[in-house]
Amino acid sequence: MDIREIKSVIEALLFTWGDPLDIKDISKIINISERDVSFIIKDMIDEFDYNRRGIQIIKVGNSYQLSTRVEHYEWIKKLNPTNDKKNLSIAALETLSIIAYKQPIIKSDIEHIRGVKSDKVIETLIQRNLVRELGRLEKPGKPIIYGTTNEFLRAFGLENLDDLPFIQNLEEITEIKTQET
Repeated sequence: MDIREIKSVIEALLFTWGDPLDIKDISKIINISERDVSFIIKDMIDEFDYNRRGIQIIKVGNSYQLSTRVEHYEWIKKLNPTNDKKNLSIAALETLSIIAYKQPIIKSDIEHIRGVKSDKVIETLIQRNLVRELGRLEKPGKPIIYGTTNEFLRAFGLENLDDLPFIQNLEEITEIKTQET
């Protein structure tokens, strides 16, 4: 297969699968090394960006997925103006932030930071597949350990947890917004 055909196959795989597709699976399907797949997809990402395509390839961990461009949201939402998808509450965002930055973390630590019970909020985050149980801590009561999911990364446009903004940057952003009001 020539490079154009490989790119075409990768694009078809990503389009058909819909969810993030692991680089190992792509490599196995088209029978080329993961390194070469990574290089080819990086080239495809650059091509999509250069040509200002309506779709883009995003990386989530070691997986790739086709996605529409954020800047086209205003047009895309016109397809379904009655979208009833509920946003996360302030409590859910606060809890999700704590889990993202402090993971692996147990519920009592989350509640200590927030100062309130967090059972329902954690349950909501698990139902939305943004948070998952990682296991249990080997101490009395065997509390559940929580962490974020790949869906969390995808939903917030992050490749991995290293892409989370630094806390210092968040404080600077808050200061700037406070000064603007």
